[in-house]
Amino acid sequence: MPAQIAIEEEQQQQPLLHSTTTDGIEEEVVTSSLSNEPDTLKRKLIGSNQRLLSLDVFRGLTVALMILVDDAGGAFLSINHAPWFGVTIADFVMPFFLFGVGVSVSLVFKKASSKSLATKKVVLRTVKLFLLGLFLQGGYFHGRNNLAYGVDVAKIRWLGVLQRISIGYLLASITEIWLVRNVMVDSPTAFVQKYYIQWIVATLLLSLYMCLLYGIYVPDWEFQSPSLTLSTNGPHTQIVHCGVRGSLEPPCNAVGYIDRYFLGEQHLYQRPVYRRTKECSVNSPDYGPLPPHSPEWCLAPFDSEGILSSLMAVLTCIVGLHFGHILLHHKGQMHRVVMWSMSSFALLFSGFVLQLLGIPFSKPLYTLSYMCITAGASGLFLTIIFYIVDVKHFRKPVVLLQWMGMNALIIYALAACDIFPAAVQGFYWRSPENNLVDGLESLLQSVLHSSKWGTLVFVLLEILFWCLVGGFLHMKGIYIKL
Repeated sequence: MPAQIAIEEEQQQQPLLHSTTTDGIEEEVVTSSLSNEPDTLKRKLIGSNQRLLSLDVFRGLTVALMILVDDAGGAFLSINHAPWFGVTIADFVMPFFLFGVGVSVSLVFKKASSKSLATKKVVLRTVKLFLLGLFLQGGYFHGRNNLAYGVDVAKIRWLGVLQRISIGYLLASITEIWLVRNVMVDSPTAFVQKYYIQWIVATLLLSLYMCLLYGIYVPDWEFQSPSLTLSTNGPHTQIVHCGVRGSLEPPCNAVGYIDRYFLGEQHLYQRPVYRRTKECSVNSPDYGPLPPHSPEWCLAPFDSEGILSSLMAVLTCIVGLHFGHILLHHKGQMHRVVMWSMSSFALLFSGFVLQLLGIPFSKPLYTLSYMCITAGASGLFLTIIFYIVDVKHFRKPVVLLQWMGMNALIIYALAACDIFPAAVQGFYWRSPENNLVDGLESLLQSVLHSSKWGTLVFVLLEILFWCLVGGFLHMKGIYIKL
């Protein structure tokens, strides 16, 4: 999922991310516990050319969580995505990425010397990130246990995780470059004056989302249903009866309607999460055969990273901007921790209140309550990591996650998008099933006498492997970004 990932290489002002040599080549600057610098210098975060190590750790934790829930979620359904309403560990991963994007953007564009040049670089990076997402998640690669590749362009999936992140990055960066006032922040009032236009934009985005979600009339619609679960031979047309406004249920919500209208059903995700609901699976909350008399929409496509939900997801990036602004303008370490904690708990409280008022948690719809609770959790986790890593300097216990976070994009592409496991599976003995990936997982399942725990140990070893890969790249000074 991620590419807050790619943001930190911006060559504008980068006080926490990079230093720039006189010949224009970027160098990573990482505070080391073995450094001979005075301790007071090492403790500076603002105004020095140091990385914000807690953000690297947060980024690495997010990638590790994504690998965990993607590869072990089938064995442990409690950590898999909620079928429609509700939240699990898996449902926090995407907001963590988006939140980190916002924090990074606020640091990168602290002072953009040329707004037009900065905007040009942002647009270029957005396009590259979107195209990378299209390549990795548009259907060209088929994942583990499928050595085929290629996609029918008439059915390519236009939107996905990286595409959503690129949209959030673009809008967050534009607001940071163009809508921040040139005001000296020396008081809470000045802080508001400097950034209030961003919050006006956030309010407008929220209002647009809520108006469309609850105001659009969703008519009856149809789709081409596959034949594998139907009594008739071959695909045929299924009609979904709606004729409602404001529905948040799977078949008749405005999020799906807008995607079908602008993208077309063939370009949406064909195995949506609601196929694990009780209405659509006898093995709910897992995938499974359709129950008797299941509704017609169970086989319909739906994209959890669609247009309207991505619009709402931008707000998570803007919340990340806010946390970055606190970091920039509040010099006391504990003051930052207190301000971040207050903001995080306010968001968490708002999310639960909204849920009680009738706005359910739903990642596929990216509802307001879901945005609040996940953004609050993102801020709270970053606060805890910041306190441990950058305030108390307990860095050795999290160095593996730090390494992973410093090369998050390449690790995400190779691991979370199954590029590396599928490539390894391409080398097999006599039969495709006899490959190193499946063989190691089967061995662990046999040793532990449990398919579930064997899979979990395999995934944890996979995460450790990628942490070490990140460490190797870091020691070689290799940082792969867009």
